[in-house]
Amino acid sequence: MTKRFDVTIAGEINLDLILYGLPEVMPVERELLASGFGLTLGSSSAILAHNLAALGVSVGFITRLGDDPLGSIAMDRLREKNVDLSRVKCVAGGRSTGVTILLTHESKRHILTYPGAMFEMSAADLDMDYLASGRHFHLSSLFLHKALQPDLPGIFRRLKAAGLTLSMDTNDDPENRWGDPLEELLGLVDIFLPNDDEACRITGKNDPEAAMDVLAARIPLVAIKCGKQGSLVQKGNQRWLVPAQPVTPVDTIGAGDTFNAGFLSAWLRGESPEVCAALGNRAAALSTQRPGGTEAFRDAELLGQFCAYNMLQPSNKA
Repeated sequence: MTKRFDVTIAGEINLDLILYGLPEVMPVERELLASGFGLTLGSSSAILAHNLAALGVSVGFITRLGDDPLGSIAMDRLREKNVDLSRVKCVAGGRSTGVTILLTHESKRHILTYPGAMFEMSAADLDMDYLASGRHFHLSSLFLHKALQPDLPGIFRRLKAAGLTLSMDTNDDPENRWGDPLEELLGLVDIFLPNDDEACRITGKNDPEAAMDVLAARIPLVAIKCGKQGSLVQKGNQRWLVPAQPVTPVDTIGAGDTFNAGFLSAWLRGESPEVCAALGNRAAALSTQRPGGTEAFRDAELLGQFCAYNMLQPSNKA
């Protein structure tokens, strides 16, 4: 059966408002001056959808957003890369589109998120036939999908029965509980894509190698993102430590989500786990060369050079 999309995604969307050059300790009732500002497409799901499409992967995306300028800008950014938005639900008179404010302090940052309409996305908002029309389904930001969480195991099982492969990146748990339905979902996914801190929190281990021992025992393919150390990948009994591409970052916002885009784009072409991780590392490095998680993939020259080097066919819109 021919599939309409390479990847379908149901997930969150918001804009990122980024302030640079702020002190790490910020007193109240003072006017603090930033050295720079950026407005970019944010949220793990939308960054992944955008950057997958920029790499030539066909993407169908379902989200819930407000009828407001924030939502319009976010939709325009995805349309630039031909992400299919035909099943997006825009709600009027309710919550606004979400927004994340990132306050950067050299190597660290504060991340402040108002979830908005995406907090209320439920199974009723999902067109399951549409999601099943992909070869692969991905879920990001598990713990932000409060209304969707109870139905996710059933959704995963239904998509798996329809012949899709499944991947997940939990991202952070703001409540630091790492509870249901995570345990059940880990038993259903084909690919798990946490970062090293998330992998350790989920497994209760102190280092990525030990966390991998736990995760790889139950998940067919695991890729743990380890920042400057690269990525740790395991399939079956084979494990690889794939080095990162050395770059001087502008910022690292969205680098992990962009690793996912590079990894999945290679995996969908049938590449080995090691090659998938290498492309994920290179995609993540590219994303750090512009502010936010998608701006490097909106730069026609940068994207063209990256795709030519990696023998990829980029989106026909820059």
